[in-house]
Amino acid sequence: MDAFCSDCKRQTEVVFDHSAGDTVCSECGLVLESHSIDETSEWRTFANESGDNDPVRVGGPTNPLLADGGLSTVIAKPNGTSGEFLSSSLGRWQNRGSNPDRGLILAFKTIATMSDRLGLVATIKDRANEIYKRVEDQKSSRGRNQDALLAACLYIACRQEDKPRTVKEICSVANGATKKEIGRAKEYIVKQLGLENGQSVEMGTIHAGDFMRRFCSNLGMNNQAVKAAQEAVQKSEEFDIRRSPISIAAAVIYIITQLSDDKKPLKDISVATGVAEGTIRNSYKDLYPHVSKIIPSWYAKEEDLKNLCSP
Repeated sequence: MDAFCSDCKRQTEVVFDHSAGDTVCSECGLVLESHSIDETSEWRTFANESGDNDPVRVGGPTNPLLADGGLSTVIAKPNGTSGEFLSSSLGRWQNRGSNPDRGLILAFKTIATMSDRLGLVATIKDRANEIYKRVEDQKSSRGRNQDALLAACLYIACRQEDKPRTVKEICSVANGATKKEIGRAKEYIVKQLGLENGQSVEMGTIHAGDFMRRFCSNLGMNNQAVKAAQEAVQKSEEFDIRRSPISIAAAVIYIITQLSDDKKPLKDISVATGVAEGTIRNSYKDLYPHVSKIIPSWYAKEEDLKNLCSP
């Protein structure tokens, strides 16, 4: 690693002394930084190692949504014969004791797993956790489909953080919950949060452009085509096209690919966007009269637009 040395007056190679925590210039020996804190993991755990011999001495980060802030004590399993009876008994009693946050912890783990599978940022996951905690505090969700409820929390969190995902995308990671079940759970959550606040819940507006880059990436479109699709979808908002934003995004992608050398079959676009082929065709019919005003002039000429298939 290189760093600027004030004595050598230039970038030099430095050596890190782990025992002292010092960063030393390899040429003049000047200590550039002392008593550095090593923030890396204390131990490395491998998949084939036994879970009973966990050397980690610290817990996870605090969680303000849990009653104890996530800082409760866990009695570990005994490693040796000394004190084995006492520690095993204490651990057994602790497991028998009722942890009021056990259900929340499991729910938060499920939300974290779904978020990771969708590649969502931490702020969306935290917002979903917060929404679930507020619903759970009302004690009215008993008997409802838990997987659908958690998926709906994640869907609402994505909307509120202006990073919307389609219900179909959420459904793909929802542990078997159907689109209809997630839709019902979403309506239930919105209703409950509205009763709590005494006002309607702000969900955020969905625009076709919110999905465009992700859909284009799924299809492997080049940068020029992606830029044209984004411009076209913004222009489409100027017209009264009564279709869902996702359907408009899919139809715009279909038009853009038909105008390029790398034409995509309707089936591939349907798979990448999660929109049925028939819906894409109908949206294309609605967009077709406005194509000359929607498609950027730098991407396609007037004669190219005339060669588009008539719906």
